[in-house]
Amino acid sequence: MAANTRDIKSRIKSVNSTMKITKAMELVASAKLRKSRSQLERTRPYSLAVIESIQEILASSGKIKHPFLDAREVKKRLFIVLAADRGLCGGYNTNINKLVESQVTDPSSVKLLIVGNKARNYFTRRNYDIVDSFSGISEAPIFSDAKHIGEVALDLFKRGEVDEVNVVYTHFKSTISYDPKVLKLLPAESLKEDAQKDKRQALIEYEPSPEVVLGYLVPKYVFGAIYGALIESSASEQGARRVAMESATDNAKDIIKDLDLLKNRARQAAITQEISEIVSGANALK
Repeated sequence: MAANTRDIKSRIKSVNSTMKITKAMELVASAKLRKSRSQLERTRPYSLAVIESIQEILASSGKIKHPFLDAREVKKRLFIVLAADRGLCGGYNTNINKLVESQVTDPSSVKLLIVGNKARNYFTRRNYDIVDSFSGISEAPIFSDAKHIGEVALDLFKRGEVDEVNVVYTHFKSTISYDPKVLKLLPAESLKEDAQKDKRQALIEYEPSPEVVLGYLVPKYVFGAIYGALIESSASEQGARRVAMESATDNAKDIIKDLDLLKNRARQAAITQEISEIVSGANALK
C-alpha cells in the first residue's frame, strides 16, 4: 500500500510538471495571438482595397482579355498550403491537410507549394508533387515571404505548368473560431464575374491600357491575398494552440484532483489496515 501511495505521488508530480509547461505555452500563445490579431487588423483593409481596385478596372473597361483573367482547361492545379511548423495546436494542421485532400481526386494532377513542416511531412509521405516548401515563417510571416511564394506561383502559371492557382488557409473568425478555406487566385475570372454583377459607370482612362494596368495589379493582388492568408493562418494557429494548451491545463488539473482523491483513499486504507493489525495484536495478547 505504501508503494502504491508513492506511485500516486510520483504521478501527481509528473502531471504537475506537465501542467506548468502547458500553462507557459498557453501564455506564450496568447501573447503571439494578440500580436497576430493586431497585424491582421492592419492587413485586411489593404487586401480589400486591392480587390476593389481590380473590380473597378474590370467594371469600367468593358471586356478585357488578359492571361490572368481568361479561364483555361484545367489539367494541372496548384495548391498553396498554409500550415504550421509545430504541432500542439489541436486539429489545426489536420484540418488543412484533410481539406487539401478533399479537393484532390488524382494526386498526379496537382502541384503543391507548402508553408509549414507539418503539411510538408504529411504530403511527402503520400508522394504528392511538392514544388517547394517553406519553414520558419508560419508564426510571423512578412510581406516578402508572400511575394516570394506568389512569384513562384505566377511563374508556374505563366509557363503553363499549372492552369489554376489556389491557396488553402485557415480563416480567423475569433479567438475560438477559425475555418479552413480554399481561395482561388488564378485565373481571376471570379473577380471579373463580381465586377459584372456590380457594374459602375466610372469615367476612368488607363494608360497605356487596362490590360497593362491589370498586368501590374493582378500580381499585387496575388501577393496581397497570400500575405493576408498567411496572417489569417498565423492568428488561427496561435488561437488553436492557446485553446489546446488551455484544454490540456484544465485536463491536468482534473487528473491531479482524481489522483489526490485516489491518494487519500490509499492513505485511509493503509491507516485502517494498521489499526486493524494493532487491534488484532492486542486481542491476541489477552
